[in-house]
Amino acid sequence: MSEQSRRPRRPAKPYRRPQKDPVRILAFEALRAVDERDAYANLVLPPLLRRAREKEGPEKFDARDAALATELVYGTLRRQGTYDAVIAACVDRPLREVDPPVLDVLSLGAHQLLGTRIPTHAAVSASVELARVVLGDGRAKFVNAVLRKVAQHDLDGWLEQVAPPYDEDPEDHLAVVHSHPRWVVSALWDSLGGGRAGIEDLLEADNERPEVTLVARPGRSTTDELLREDASVPGRWSPYAVRLTEGGEPGAVEAVRDGRAGVQDEGSQLVALALASAPLEGPDEKWLDGCAGPGGKAALLGALAAERGAFLLASEKQPHRAGLVAKALAGNPGPYQVIAADGTRPPWRPGTFDRVLMDVPCTGLGALRRRPEARWRRRPEDLENFAPLQRALLRGALDAVRVGGVVGYATCSPHLAETRAVVEDVLKQHPDAELLDARPLLPGVPALGEGPDVQLWPHLHGTDAMYLALIRRTG
Repeated sequence: MSEQSRRPRRPAKPYRRPQKDPVRILAFEALRAVDERDAYANLVLPPLLRRAREKEGPEKFDARDAALATELVYGTLRRQGTYDAVIAACVDRPLREVDPPVLDVLSLGAHQLLGTRIPTHAAVSASVELARVVLGDGRAKFVNAVLRKVAQHDLDGWLEQVAPPYDEDPEDHLAVVHSHPRWVVSALWDSLGGGRAGIEDLLEADNERPEVTLVARPGRSTTDELLREDASVPGRWSPYAVRLTEGGEPGAVEAVRDGRAGVQDEGSQLVALALASAPLEGPDEKWLDGCAGPGGKAALLGALAAERGAFLLASEKQPHRAGLVAKALAGNPGPYQVIAADGTRPPWRPGTFDRVLMDVPCTGLGALRRRPEARWRRRPEDLENFAPLQRALLRGALDAVRVGGVVGYATCSPHLAETRAVVEDVLKQHPDAELLDARPLLPGVPALGEGPDVQLWPHLHGTDAMYLALIRRTG
């Protein structure tokens, strides 16, 4: 008998069931939905959290659980580009060869290690347990090995390794450090007009969690009513805005549940208010929201129109989105109508309206704070796909407004190809139209540029990056 055969065998470790962590499992499910179904986190996460709150027993969420799950999902999506660069430095294969569910678990782990105050040992062990539950023991070992490498440095230490020096490649440096695709960095930089400080402030603002902003719809609710809610403070610029600070839940606000108030970014409110305040020549009786879905601006415009006895027509091409508009406008005190119609082939006669808002479909690069996953889905070629529609809708708006009336061209993107380029091209074909200076119609709002159009910014105004040009029909 050999010496080796006489040695007593070590007893096998007993199998231990993986520990289920409801918070991290929910965060993983949300990331999977975003990846597999091209879902948006702001649409996927609320129903998942609602079901978790309704459960009984140890899987039922409290407020802290919901807050952690929300941070894990949004934090991981916002910093995905940075975490991809770090994880790529810790694996022995290209990231495209790592199974997407495994990469989601690794990204969640990287965010806990590099983007939160969760202790290192807890972040690694919780991620490995999650991997055991959703991936199996074999791939959990891979997750453990990679995250132990990630844990060897903090975020600043990793950025020194994985981001190229600014002096050598400024756009790629900013893309890795601030977790934006390089082409988006370049486009935003062009829109800002240069300067390192401004672009870094903007990219960082895109990675901050935005406050929830409410709008008190005129004639239906007031800011005083909303300010009686816990965790509420006045808006910065809009007279109808109230911000919910940390812990504020819009669903708990009675006026929101009743439809008398709504959730609406202050930038969107300012666009509607500027159009409603623009000086007209002649009557002020018929208003049009030509791309009204999902209904936030239409609801505010409808309330403003009602105060003047004006009629609002809210048009939306997609029937299901037209249904959302109808829901937002339900109970409006003045006359209105919601229809499903294409603004490029409208059912209304030319020259019908006094005021027209055309908030056109776009890349959404101005709302990356709210939809962080959009930055990874959009491609430069998307601009070419949107361009013909944006121009056609603006031409349709100018046809719809009467002589002396005003059109507001708006978009939630600061990309020059979706803003000034569209307006300039269409105005070349419309010598019977002129730009108005929109800046005086946003009283008190600073840093509005040289005009006559207006570009709002997250880092300067605390709003989405909304663009607005006001155009008067002159003949």
